[in-house]
Amino acid sequence: MRFAVSKVQGLVSGSASRRLSGPRRAAVGLALSILGLAGLAFPAAAQTLASLPSEAGAKVQGDARPIAAWVTFCQSYAAECAVDRTEPSRISLTPATWATIVSVNRRVNKAVEPMTDQDHLHVADRWDLAEDGIGDCEDFQLLKRHMLAEAGLPRRAMRMTVVIDEKGEGHAVLTLVTDRGDLVLDNKTNAILPWHRTGYVFIKRESQDAVSWVSLGGVTSPVTTANR
Repeated sequence: MRFAVSKVQGLVSGSASRRLSGPRRAAVGLALSILGLAGLAFPAAAQTLASLPSEAGAKVQGDARPIAAWVTFCQSYAAECAVDRTEPSRISLTPATWATIVSVNRRVNKAVEPMTDQDHLHVADRWDLAEDGIGDCEDFQLLKRHMLAEAGLPRRAMRMTVVIDEKGEGHAVLTLVTDRGDLVLDNKTNAILPWHRTGYVFIKRESQDAVSWVSLGGVTSPVTTANR
């Protein structure tokens, strides 16, 4: 699905407008409109909150080097990378919050066309908010986080995370740090899983305390997350 940017000037909410400008604001505004986030009128989710176990989160094991494409992303989308230490570091999962998370995850997975950066943009790795409706793994997760933050969830508790997937390739997911443990949003599945039940090797994620990254103990760190 390609987004007709020229037709959607001014659709972004006030808070998003302050963070994004020009074509980026218009494109994300259209994404919000298409995904039906106005009023948070979501359908009932098949995956229930009651089905989630309460488990420990992933253990942070020191500092880590960020993905190079993330550094470039943060230069263009500084507000998307900013860390507000006054925000909660965990999401309190209520039925309403859970319904919002499940719906955003499903809608973004359905709306964005998966394509590698190499095929789409002829570059090895670029992070953005899938402004033209096309993206690879990190673009899905960044858009989900943007929309969930617009819905009122604390950005500080939603951390971009680098893993090694079932193919042995670098992959990006979104970790939600919650009072039920660390949950993973992924474009490969609509299921929201506890981090250690994904089958992935967890390498590193954004820090909750600074614009930086922390290690999760994985041995091999990919240079890119170019997996669609």
